[in-house]
Amino acid sequence: MTPDEMYGLNVFNDAVMRRRLPRETYQALRRTIQSGRRLPEEVAGVIANAMKDWAIENGCTHYTHWFQPLTGVTAEKHDGFLNPTGDGSAIMEFSAKELVRGEPDASSFPSGGLRATFEARGYTGWDPTSFAFIKNNTLCIPSVFLSYSGDALDKKTPLLRSMDALNRQGLRILRLFSNRDAQRVIPTTGPEQEYFLIDKDMYQKRRDLQMTGRTLFGARPVKGQELDDHYFGSIKPRVVAFMRDLDEELWKLGIPCKTEHNETAPAQHELAHVYENSNLATDHNQLIMDLLKNTACKHGMVCLLHEKPFSGINGSGKHNNWGLCTDTGINLLEPGETPQEDAQFLLFLCAVLKAVDLHQDLLRISVATAGNDCRLGSHEAPPAIISVYLGDELTAVLDALEHQNTYVKETTASMSVGVHMLPRIPKDSSDRNRTSPFAFSGNKFEFRSLGSSNSTADPNTVLNTIVADVLCQFADELEKAGDFQLACQKLIVDTISSHKRVIFNGNSYSDEWVQEASRRGLLNLPSVPDCLPYLISEENIALYARQQVMSETELRSRYEILADNYCKVTVIEGLTMLDMARRDILPAVSRNTALLCDIIHSKSGLVEGTLPEQDTLNKLHSLLTRMYEAVDKLEAALKSAESGESIERANKYRQQVLPAMQELRAAADAAEQLSFRDMWPMPGYSDILGSI
Repeated sequence: MTPDEMYGLNVFNDAVMRRRLPRETYQALRRTIQSGRRLPEEVAGVIANAMKDWAIENGCTHYTHWFQPLTGVTAEKHDGFLNPTGDGSAIMEFSAKELVRGEPDASSFPSGGLRATFEARGYTGWDPTSFAFIKNNTLCIPSVFLSYSGDALDKKTPLLRSMDALNRQGLRILRLFSNRDAQRVIPTTGPEQEYFLIDKDMYQKRRDLQMTGRTLFGARPVKGQELDDHYFGSIKPRVVAFMRDLDEELWKLGIPCKTEHNETAPAQHELAHVYENSNLATDHNQLIMDLLKNTACKHGMVCLLHEKPFSGINGSGKHNNWGLCTDTGINLLEPGETPQEDAQFLLFLCAVLKAVDLHQDLLRISVATAGNDCRLGSHEAPPAIISVYLGDELTAVLDALEHQNTYVKETTASMSVGVHMLPRIPKDSSDRNRTSPFAFSGNKFEFRSLGSSNSTADPNTVLNTIVADVLCQFADELEKAGDFQLACQKLIVDTISSHKRVIFNGNSYSDEWVQEASRRGLLNLPSVPDCLPYLISEENIALYARQQVMSETELRSRYEILADNYCKVTVIEGLTMLDMARRDILPAVSRNTALLCDIIHSKSGLVEGTLPEQDTLNKLHSLLTRMYEAVDKLEAALKSAESGESIERANKYRQQVLPAMQELRAAADAAEQLSFRDMWPMPGYSDILGSI
């Protein structure tokens, strides 16, 4: 079967619905998808029956409402189509009620205090804007997940609300530009997924990888990524076979993946798929992460999605390419062919600039996890400071606009900037800046701060919400203007002048930028505990309420979940370190020192002077002492951090537990480099990274 024949084979997509649904039913569903109106029950019943028949024909025996709780992964509860009839036989049934709503036990999902544990009821609701699909012979129905009282217990619900908000405000702006054709403004996303592949045998010999997803110990390998020979290099046969199987599974699910290659670090790779609306892209990226792990297992490998599985080499991110388009195919972040189209582009561009500047905190929070704290700011990851890269040419255009100057392009004639005329905007003519967290790349923005295990729902919810809020402010002002062109230009100029501090085209890795960013008043939030208070500030609570994306209780629940998750991850890592140190590393170093003592004793009296082994023995003995002290210090820090409110505990883990973990690791890694290879209790970095 060719890729085009395989594509969408396991998806109840638009083409399948057109074939299987009565015309009136299909049109009613399309109206629901486009308008967001409630689907009549009789229409849902026809769809459910057609969906069931299609699923059974393709080997399904069960269905599930596939949803995305606040765990960051997906969840599913399987129910069978089979229903006994009472006469010893059975029929296959699937009703409208079963399609539209499910009732899972919500007690074991994080709610951040939205409901007590004994209040277990939750509801899943069909999301008709995302196609149903087949996975492991089960019909999966993409769904939202709500509490009994209607609060969002998932990541999809706020994302869908934010997309509606952006659509409402974006259409207001388009109508001011006399665009009556567009009926929807759609945020689009194209995630680039980075990951590591290692041999399964190596994984099973590393308790830290099994328990935490990253190596908590490990001396630097003799060869890492210094030669840059892995990047875009020839893909190894074992990985090629894995990618081939992965592609087939993705194509069957209608996931438009086109790009795959070796990344910079040894054993690191990347997969990217083309742009879709943000809801579909988020669903598809969750499936991609699931399939990466499952397919790797079939090939005797393990896929690592932790943001920093190996210290000292590149971590893994997920570049979130975010854009805006209309249902008529217009890219709102692309310069046009006329001055009016360029004015429209500049207005949307300025809305993004203002939104990012005003809400740096929310963008940083949207990617804040314990794992991403290990990655941001080092080895190809952008810093925790949020800034925007526009490129020199577009920045020069904005500067000319702000100062009412003439913009002169080096290779073309000058462009005048008059009261009623904006300069022609050059299309993508700038270089890339891989150090920028939020970079413009011609017709979209690349948010590069996401960690590889992050759901794209959180950052896209934030982007949609903050841009919608600024577009709302713009529309309020422009709708009252007597002279629209003059008011539009003034608004663009004022926005540039007020928010240009967030534009930075230089090296975001440099120490000089940290100092400059501080002078500009930009936030620097290096860790989850630093981010937490901003999530529930009065300004952000009001913002989400204004755009009808999340209530105060929903925001506070996410605050509690983020804090609690940070603490739990750090506890697991700390306890894993203690276990490995006491049961594996300390005994190994003791055996090494004992062997060295035997060697020295056997040579005493036979060789004059100090033996060379003595120096190694002294160093190992000193490191052994340091490790015993570090183990006691880490244990005490973990006990101390157990008490207090969520933010208090999170700060204790950052300020006390993490430094104690670093001390223990530093001593252990130094001991690894001095120990006999065959006496070290686990595979080293060179073994793991070269295992495929």
